[in-house]
Amino acid sequence: MNTNANTTRQNSTRQRTRQQIVVLGAGYAGLLAALRLAPHADVLLVDPSDRFTERVRLHELAAGRPDVTHPLQQLLRGTGVRHLAARATALDPAARQVTTDDGRIVPYDRLVYALGSRTGQPPGRPFGPQGDAADERAYSAESAEALRKRLADGPGGLAVVGGGLTGVELAAELAEAYPEWSVRLLSAGPLAAGCSGRGRDHIHTVLAARGVRVEEGRRVTDASEVDADAVVWAASMVPNTALAAAAGLALDPEGSGRIAVDASLRSLTHPEVYAAGDAAASHAPAPGALRMACATALPTGSHVASSILAEARGRTPKPLSFGFTAQCVSLGRHDGLIQFVRPDDSPRDRVLTGRTAARAKEQVVRSTVRFLRLAARRPSAIPLIPGL
Repeated sequence: MNTNANTTRQNSTRQRTRQQIVVLGAGYAGLLAALRLAPHADVLLVDPSDRFTERVRLHELAAGRPDVTHPLQQLLRGTGVRHLAARATALDPAARQVTTDDGRIVPYDRLVYALGSRTGQPPGRPFGPQGDAADERAYSAESAEALRKRLADGPGGLAVVGGGLTGVELAAELAEAYPEWSVRLLSAGPLAAGCSGRGRDHIHTVLAARGVRVEEGRRVTDASEVDADAVVWAASMVPNTALAAAAGLALDPEGSGRIAVDASLRSLTHPEVYAAGDAAASHAPAPGALRMACATALPTGSHVASSILAEARGRTPKPLSFGFTAQCVSLGRHDGLIQFVRPDDSPRDRVLTGRTAARAKEQVVRSTVRFLRLAARRPSAIPLIPGL
């Protein structure tokens, strides 16, 4: 009996039977899913950038932090995940293939759709240098580097549009970093509406100390309505699901624009496609629909990996189980708010504020990259971490 020949044939068969998994998007959800799946499948990560961006630090980048990215090569080294630096331009679920902007056609057995979200453009003129109709005064978190250059050019009036936590963080951070600028925060409704009364009071106190003028009940539909030298739009987030919609994947019937998924995060209309992060209309028993956030991107990215692995082993994937614990808000480099919440994301009376909260927020942000590095070294350990 030729043992070497048999071993070779077995290895060849094993290679052919490994699932081909394509992951679209190298954000929090996509990257964690890819790292967890890598020991069990051939994983191709499709993303045009060669760097992972800490999106939760973009307000810090606008305020002068030198960099908020990490080389993908370092995060993927030794994992077996292959990175294709290209943008997906078409998805063909019937043929199970993805077309990229460099002309490649990439086949898959399972697809993880994790293209995330972006700041929603106002209905009028778009942001930045996008043609003659663009409003050159308008920026968003995604254009943080351009905003930093503009603010460094000289003092003036800055308006942040959006009273959610993203707008709050931007206003506080920028007012602290650029005290020569006059900063306003415009909110259509109550500021930080998801926080408790104590939490909102602290936010108002800190913003007032930074010289930020808060205008609640100020509805803005277009940056051109705002009298300011620079306008930062933080009023809404929209999922990057145009590719999915064009391919015929069902979107959330509730109108969020996210991909409709079952409890295992599998597309309702195309079961070979899983969705994670902001692009997925994911639900859990306690909170119901999950909001867009890093806090939900990592758990859903991990859950998609668990679902695909369970399916490959002939098991029924477990439903997503998730509950919120806190909302973490940075209010500049030396203050913050930890708003403790119930599993359904409703606020408790308990809050943590000041420098202690700022340090806690920083550790939470650092932990996201630590989780990704742990997933690269020991992917099997990730499901043992509560919440992941």
